[in-house]
Amino acid sequence: MNFVEEITWRGMLHDVMPGTEEHLQEGMRAAYVGIDPTADSLHIGHLVAVMMLRHFQLCGHKPYTLVGGATGMIGDPSGKSNERNLLDEETLLHNQNALKAQLSKFLDFKSGQDNAAVLVNNYDWMKDFSFLDFIRDVGKHITVNYMMSKDSVKKRLSSDASEGMSFTEFTYQLVQGYDFLHLYKEFNCTLQMGGSDQWGNITTGTELIRRIGNGKGYALTCPLITKADGTKFGKTESGNIWLDPKLTSPYKFYQYWLNTSDEDAEKFIKIFTFLSRSEVEKLVENHQKEPHLRNLQKILAEEITIMVHSREDYENAVKASEVLFGKSTAEDLKSLNATFLDVFEGVPQAEISGAEFSDGLDMIAALSAKTNFLSSNTEARRALKENSVSVNKEKVDENYVITREDLINNKYVILNKGKRNTYIIRVV
Repeated sequence: MNFVEEITWRGMLHDVMPGTEEHLQEGMRAAYVGIDPTADSLHIGHLVAVMMLRHFQLCGHKPYTLVGGATGMIGDPSGKSNERNLLDEETLLHNQNALKAQLSKFLDFKSGQDNAAVLVNNYDWMKDFSFLDFIRDVGKHITVNYMMSKDSVKKRLSSDASEGMSFTEFTYQLVQGYDFLHLYKEFNCTLQMGGSDQWGNITTGTELIRRIGNGKGYALTCPLITKADGTKFGKTESGNIWLDPKLTSPYKFYQYWLNTSDEDAEKFIKIFTFLSRSEVEKLVENHQKEPHLRNLQKILAEEITIMVHSREDYENAVKASEVLFGKSTAEDLKSLNATFLDVFEGVPQAEISGAEFSDGLDMIAALSAKTNFLSSNTEARRALKENSVSVNKEKVDENYVITREDLINNKYVILNKGKRNTYIIRVV
């Protein structure tokens, strides 16, 4: 397959250096994407670049994932207003191992094929590079004028809120550029890919390949994903949507995609799944005829939850959604087993001790004082008067008292305000 053509129809191409498509059509090529190792999990903001690498591999090319152990110690100014915290070597190594395990769900590292993926860490070749060697062998080839012309540098220096840029951050583009040169020399890696905010850093690498390596490097970037409503992609009130189930439960992960708007779902189904063009076009066409069924969101959530987690996690997330938002009765809820109730870990909840629960829990305390499900006692009373509160799927009023008879599996109580707001009380 033609890689550039494939990512173009998917809406994953922002900018590409002239000649890149022709270069890739000549035979198997190697490309890399750099990943920041400042956490031990990827979040869904990383997925566009990872999906690009997977498409690259599916098109017969060889993907490299570069974990920035060295650059993670510096901090990339691109798109940021402040200098990031620097990490120690032990933390970076732990993060690298965790990231490779996650990347293995997308990339083939083990098949033995010529285009099997490879993970590298730039700390391996930067750790013994002395400062004097670096400024002599690399720094002299790039002028300050060239470095100052990069958008990431200009934005930081011109921002009213900025306190300036440290020399450490200013040299980031040289270190990233050297990574590209090193991979070009050692592995014949001729293409670097990344988000559109990385264009300046990537082209510094192509310039080093031209000036030092006497060769030709190529650059390709994907757009930074935005949501139609203007809110930040991959963020919720509780923070990032992570790929690690310990940080974002499969249920919560599934719900994020299921609640995507129609406009975003049409865009995301192309970017975050491997469905073919004909399959996507048919799904979009059917969705536009019957948008109320939300089938596009359901397919999107299914595909990406199975890919990141597992089919079992996906099926449990669907069951949990049906329990929490469907037409389940209190008796249905009480029949759930302890294993299935683990999926509730992804739902907002509060713990109450068995001693506190022994005399029962009045509704104002259950909704506000003991749980903070609702922000105040006043809001709790208003919701109860509006008849919008349910305990285990059954409507209740202000006089209701939650007792041990309401406990599901002797542990949980499900509170609902309206159809979409769910909270779990867990008795410990």
